[in-house]
Amino acid sequence: MTTPDPDGLLAEQLLRLTRRVHRIQKHHLEQRELGVTPAQSRLLRTLAHYASPPRMADLAERLEVVPRAVTTLVDGLEASGKVRRAPDPVNRRVTRIELTAEGRATLHELRGARRSAAEEILAPLTEKERQVLGVLLDTLIDGEGGAQRC
Repeated sequence: MTTPDPDGLLAEQLLRLTRRVHRIQKHHLEQRELGVTPAQSRLLRTLAHYASPPRMADLAERLEVVPRAVTTLVDGLEASGKVRRAPDPVNRRVTRIELTAEGRATLHELRGARRSAAEEILAPLTEKERQVLGVLLDTLIDGEGGAQRC
């Protein structure tokens, strides 16, 4: 007879929830017709956290991806006018990535899409349950060194 694996069940529930969140967010992005993929959305949100335009290597490190992946994302966002490459004022060999006015407007729309997706996902929960969930999620997120949120 096998013994129940409560951690295995929780892990499966977390994975299923993650897939559902991703699917719902993607749906809300598509509804707004922003022309931005979830990965591009994450890059825009990350870019907005910097006080000054970062290097591509900085973005790759923050996003925990290889630099080539950032190049591909920036290429797409630059082609659509949401970001621009700018020379570093101190080191001409370095390129910085800046949000454009269109990128900032898109970021505003993305925030709305994320709020709508969150409302849909959290709809079955009471206010008290949402508060408890928030505390639990903060505990899980901050449990391993308090990673940056995007």
